[in-house]
Amino acid sequence: MNLHEYQGKEILSSFGVRTQRGIVVNTPEEAVEAAKKLTEETGTGWHVIKAQIHAGGRGKGGGVKLAKNLDEVNSISNDILGMMLITPQTSAEGKLVNQVLIAEDVYYPGDSEPNEFYMSVLLNRASGKNMIMYSTEGGMDIEAVAEETPHLIFTEEVDPTTGLLPFQARKIAFNLGLSGAAFKDMTKFVTALYTAYVKSDSSLFEINPVLKTSDDKILAVDAKVSLDENALYRHKDYAEMRDLREENPIEVEAKAAGLNYVDLDGNVGCMVNGAGLAMGTMDLIKQAGGEPANFLDVGGTADAQRVETAFGIILKDPNVKAILVNIFGGIVRCDRVAQGVVDAYKSMGDKINVPIICRLQGTNAKEAKELIDNSGMEIISATEFQEAADKVQEVLQVKA
Repeated sequence: MNLHEYQGKEILSSFGVRTQRGIVVNTPEEAVEAAKKLTEETGTGWHVIKAQIHAGGRGKGGGVKLAKNLDEVNSISNDILGMMLITPQTSAEGKLVNQVLIAEDVYYPGDSEPNEFYMSVLLNRASGKNMIMYSTEGGMDIEAVAEETPHLIFTEEVDPTTGLLPFQARKIAFNLGLSGAAFKDMTKFVTALYTAYVKSDSSLFEINPVLKTSDDKILAVDAKVSLDENALYRHKDYAEMRDLREENPIEVEAKAAGLNYVDLDGNVGCMVNGAGLAMGTMDLIKQAGGEPANFLDVGGTADAQRVETAFGIILKDPNVKAILVNIFGGIVRCDRVAQGVVDAYKSMGDKINVPIICRLQGTNAKEAKELIDNSGMEIISATEFQEAADKVQEVLQVKA
């Protein structure tokens, strides 16, 4: 589950990580009041206006701007709120900005070249250890740094059984070229950041940039945080941070129906039970000359209502030219699934306007095929993988 910058900073602050202070607002009027409050608390006369969307590269799209007075706070907030912000990490349409963060200006006068670092904490799946990735080249696209100057990217792997050890935090501060008070503050920062990552059950913490101020303080100026959804039952307060406006509405609907669904860009819809079979089905579609339009796992229950819901979700994608139902009947019997497909087809009527190929294999597969073939519905049955692939290829050629 992705969080907004201001939400990520709230989590960081709760674990003792120093962050750039700010107030999230919904209107230009609230923005001005927030700026006044920050001036009273911090003494800053300048403020940074940041669009709050689930995407990086906001500055490149005009979603992060500096306001030098209250009039600019009002006008800039008015410009950003409601805009469709396009960044390298959004679709071509962009994302609607519903909120902005009014943040203190932490770049002190005279800091012509502030020290900005990159730092992230994530799981290295190859080693089974957590990893802190960091660089002296903060404020830039880390992908560009990795490509052009890979020697400036450092990693520190942390054994989850021991946690981050003091010498590792010191090593990170040393590799970043720090000394004195900044060195000590960076070791505290890294330790608190790693603690926040572990105790919040996150899958990613990315801070770009981490700033060293001219008086040697270390703080997080930005925060990209992704939480492990499987652990949200332990963090009820974090679960409430979910912003459904930022998520694909079809995926939200599928989740509410108990379906595992991921929207893709292809032309063949998939309805499968089991993640492994779903991946194999997507390969099958590619082999047949199509492109998977989605990943949809209906799980172990495939009654008529569940199948109908799944069909409805798949058909909301206008790019879908065919649907492949690929079910392995282990716990659930194939004939029961077939009956669910037939009942759903009858119930939806004209709403189903694309060919359906149904491959059922496993318990009572023979009975299932007979049920579909004798249903009178326009459902194409298949038994083997290759047969299903051939049927998909045929219907795509007809659609073309």
